Amino acid sequence: MKRKFYIILFSFLFFLLFAGVILFTPAITLLSISNRKNPTEVYYSLDGYKKGFTLSYTHSVNKGRVHDYYECLEDGNLLLNQTLFVSYGAGIPEPYESSGADFTVTSNGYKISNLQRKIPRLVMAVGIIANHSITFEQNEDFKNLKTKEYFLTDYFKAQTSIILEIKKVSLMNFLLHKFK
Repeated sequence: MKRKFYIILFSFLFFLLFAGVILFTPAITLLSISNRKNPTEVYYSLDGYKKGFTLSYTHSVNKGRVHDYYECLEDGNLLLNQTLFVSYGAGIPEPYESSGADFTVTSNGYKISNLQRKIPRLVMAVGIIANHSITFEQNEDFKNLKTKEYFLTDYFKAQTSIILEIKKVSLMNFLLHKFK
């Protein structure tokens, strides 16, 4: 009888240990969007990591909408691959700034593709007028940008400095902080 009790106790403890390892070991690679001053204010997207994401905003000078397309690389970097914009303004890249970039005039504005700008993380401030949004969907032609669009002011206060980066987190952390 005592032996059976120890087997059950050992099995239960083994199950708890196994469940704890599964739930709390950082094993899921994803896109993390966090408050720079308060890293506990964080949201995760698995789709953003797997499919890339489009960061959109209203340009402060020309008031046109800009759409920057990023890919998440396996080496932990973000890759700005292309941008679509209505007209030039401060901060809009010139095609000649990136070797191999292609400039195209489209029905939606101007597109610079093949930018290949690799960065370890993107630090930015959530704008008041910029109306920053993010979509977690590969959308290289920038059509149907309203699909799965999340406005960052719904998640962070305006003027909050945020960090977009690739991280490994636990299943529990992901479930508690995923984009909804």
